[in-house]
Amino acid sequence: MNKVILMGRLTKDPEIRYTASNNIPKCNFTLAVDRRFVKQGEERQADFINIVAWRQLAEFCSKYFTKGLKVAVVGSLQNRTWDDTEGKKHYATEVIADEAYFAESRKNEGGASFRPSPGSTPASGGSQSDEGFFPADDDDELPF
Repeated sequence: MNKVILMGRLTKDPEIRYTASNNIPKCNFTLAVDRRFVKQGEERQADFINIVAWRQLAEFCSKYFTKGLKVAVVGSLQNRTWDDTEGKKHYATEVIADEAYFAESRKNEGGASFRPSPGSTPASGGSQSDEGFFPADDDDELPF
């Protein structure tokens, strides 16, 4: 089984591109994921994980995710290798996203919690749970 579940903050705005042959959307972004333990006297360490989303999920991520936003991603780990023009071998490890969620609510100017409007989460319609995830309720309100 190859399943990855991550929660972290985006290090920059997602970048969307389209494949040359089929015009399929592909979105890349990086999550800064805090490590579970902190050594005494040191700052918390983070791992920077590359995420790739395809098709509708790519469009969703590029439209709604921004630098600094805390998100959760469910997907699978993938390793790639390629040779550059000089014959040097390169390696990449990335998570191919199957699902992506907001992991915190937005705050409005008055400081109160803001419940995202329908269509602003991958599977919206539900209220935010105690863990910060938005549960899937109704597929009629999907943004794609």
